[in-house]
Parts: sequence; C-alpha cells; structure tokens
Amino acid sequence: MKIFALLLSLSLLVFTHEMGHLGFAKLFHTRVRRFYLFFNPGFSIFKARKFGGKWHFLFFNANEPDEWKEENLSEADRNNTLWGIGWLPLGGYCDIAGMIDETKGPDDLESTPQPWEYRSKPAWQRLCIVSGGVLVNFVTALIIYTGIFAHWGKDELPLRNASLGYAYHEMLKDEGFVDGDVIYAIDGNEVYDFVEAQQRLTLDNPRQVTVRRGDSLLTLDLSGQLMQRIVELNSKDLVLMAPRMPFVVKDYVTGSPAKRAGLLPGDSLVAIDGQPMPVATDIIAALGAAAGDSLTIGFVRQGQRHDVRMAIPSDGKIGVQLVTSLADLFEVHHIDYTILQAIPAGISYGWHTLTSYVSSLRVLFAPGGTQALGGFGTLGSLFPNEWDWHSFWSITAFLAVILAFMNVIPIPGLDGGHIVFTLWEIVTRRKPSERFLTVAQNVGMILLIALLVLANGNDLWRWLRSL
Repeated sequence: MKIFALLLSLSLLVFTHEMGHLGFAKLFHTRVRRFYLFFNPGFSIFKARKFGGKWHFLFFNANEPDEWKEENLSEADRNNTLWGIGWLPLGGYCDIAGMIDETKGPDDLESTPQPWEYRSKPAWQRLCIVSGGVLVNFVTALIIYTGIFAHWGKDELPLRNASLGYAYHEMLKDEGFVDGDVIYAIDGNEVYDFVEAQQRLTLDNPRQVTVRRGDSLLTLDLSGQLMQRIVELNSKDLVLMAPRMPFVVKDYVTGSPAKRAGLLPGDSLVAIDGQPMPVATDIIAALGAAAGDSLTIGFVRQGQRHDVRMAIPSDGKIGVQLVTSLADLFEVHHIDYTILQAIPAGISYGWHTLTSYVSSLRVLFAPGGTQALGGFGTLGSLFPNEWDWHSFWSITAFLAVILAFMNVIPIPGLDGGHIVFTLWEIVTRRKPSERFLTVAQNVGMILLIALLVLANGNDLWRWLRSL
C-alpha cells in the first residue's frame, strides 16, 4: 500500500510539474515534441499522437512507425505533442524544442534556430517556461491544502489540553524533561500548539524551555546540542514528544478477559491494586509484569469509580482495543471552513509548510547532517499502511512543496539552474553559449545522480541496521 500510494502521489506531482512547463511553452507558441510520465529507455507502455486529423495510439512500443516520425508529418501536425507513459517510474520529462536539458544536447538541435524553438524566444518567456513546473507544484500544494480544509476542516491540540502531559524521548529527558511536563514557552516565546512545539524543538535548536511540572512552572536550560543529537540519532521514526494517553476501552478482541470481567467500552482504567495509574503505557507495563497473576483494576465508568478483580493471562494482555484518537480523549479544537475561508487558510498553511521545510534543511549542515537525507524508502514510509484519503492528500501536498523547492535550487540539471542562467542573461544581456549549457547540464546531472545514490544509500543502510 505504501508503494502504491507513493507511486500515485509522485505520478500526480510529476504530471502537474511537467504540465507547468508545457502550459507556458504552448502559451508562447513553443513546440513541445514529447510529454512523458515516467522514463522510457528501450520502450514505452503507451503513446498517443494526433496527426492526419485523428488520434493514434501505440501500446508497449519500442520503435515508432514511419508515419509517426516527425520528419514525415505535416508542418501543422509537427506542433502536436506526442504523449507517452514510460516504464521506469523515476520522474518524467517535457521535451521542449530548442532547449538543452537532460533529454538532449547541442547536436540534437536544429542547425538554424527556428521561431517555434525555446532558444528563439525572448528571455522573459523562457524564464516563464522553465519556472512553470515549480510554480505549478507550489500552486498544486496550495489547492490540495485548500481542499483538505474545505472537506475535513482542521484539528488542533492545544498543548495545555493534554491533561496527562507528554511523554518525552530519552534525548529530551537527558536535557531535563520529565514525563508529564507540559511545554509553556520555548526561548521565551509562548507556545500553544502541539505541532508547533514539536517543530520548534526539532528545528530551532532552543536553549531554554519553560514547562509546567505539577503545579509549578520550571525553566529548563538546554545544552544547545539538540539538533546535532537529532542528526546523530538518524531515525526516520523519531518522536520527540507525544501526549500521554489514558487507558480507555474501545472494543474487545476474541476471548477477551476484560469482557468476562465486566469491563465495557468507554471504561477508563485508572488504578492497579489501589495505586493510581492514569497513563495507558504504565497500565500496559503493570499488566505485563503481572502476567499469570491476578490484579484489582480500578476504572471509571460514567464518572463513577469501580474496582474489579481480574486474572491476567500469561501474555499480560486483557484483550481490549484502546481509544487512540486525540479528538476522543482530549479537548481538540476543530475548525470547519467554508470554501472561501479555506482558500486563505490553505495558502497560509502551504507557505508555513514551505518555510518550515526550508528551516529544517539546516540539519543537513550540522556534523553528519547528510545522514539525514532519505530516498524513495523514506518517502514511502510517510504513507500509512492502510489507505486513508486525508493522509494521502496531506502527504502529497507536502511532497509538492518539497518538489517545488528542490527544483528551484540553482543546480544545473534542475529548473533552478535554468532559471539562474536565464536571469543572468536578462541582467547582463549576454546569453550563455550552448556548449557552456551542455557542460553545466552534465555537471548538474552528475551531482543529482550522486545525491540520489547518497539518499537511497542512506535508506539501504538504515534498513540493514534494522535487521
């Protein structure tokens, strides 16, 4: 399911990205020879082209028939793009006539620049064409976020609404945090939202955190090494803090001892053998320690406290499913949006996501930061094991933001490289030579391949370490 979700998400984003290039190219009457989803070394799964007034299709094709070849088409039909789906799902491409990119070099261009070629267009039009993919990816993210808010609304867990406080990673406990603490301020600035607190701990490398512990407010002086320790830990599943959950029965499993003892869905376990124990993880540990024995379990039902004696099976489990939804356990702030309200909310959230992602890249410049890079395995791990439309669209929007930013980085071979060269031409009124663009393109592709190998190599290394 993760693989399917990743392929579907990336296919949508690659398609919209390349459509951004194609849209501006068509707007400025620039010929687009081929538009491909996925790469097609050797053969294509699907091809479609309109010529002679009709659409023609090919399936699992390696060599195009003569009548499909551009030199045999009429001048009008040559303006029609060949659409295709390749078999290698690592991206896609938009073959724009007269443009030096990953698909061709100077030797592949017409000997004389043609008016319908990219290289013959004014610099500002070429800038629009090369920027189109990045622009459309970011706009796609904003549209998806807008749709999410309009359809599902938004749930927020105010930090202080987690009545049992939070459980913290050992890394934070080394910094002075204690399970049950509730964060009030980071570096002197009050924090109200659970998600914001996690992001600031991860990205801002804070030096002071104010927490509520019991009835007191305490200020913790941190080491200033939190970001470096996060990088060194090198875990894609790192959770710095999580709300401590009560043990509330949702349902039974087959042969449930809890059902036989009289526990009902909605009951909340709060004590073991008379010892108060409101946190689910503590109760689970106590049940495991008493495997094969009997315990008196205290629970609350409709506001009334009760006790029941229960024999604990040898596996330490009492056969119940727990309520895990934050909205069912705590006072979660839910916001519904009309479509007109969702538009500015989606734009604001998309911009916040972009700035947060850019800030997170500082981790790469910490010692050992390149170990934090991840490839397709890391991307696939973002998706849940079971299909969920809300998760799919949320992750797809996030990936759209990543794709937009990564493509604007000024590396030859990426859109950002073309953008920089075009801006240089606009400022200096001097156009880079085709030979220079070819060399830059080759250097950029080497860098991109090295980055791809490093990122996916990190994924492979993490997998081997987990065996």
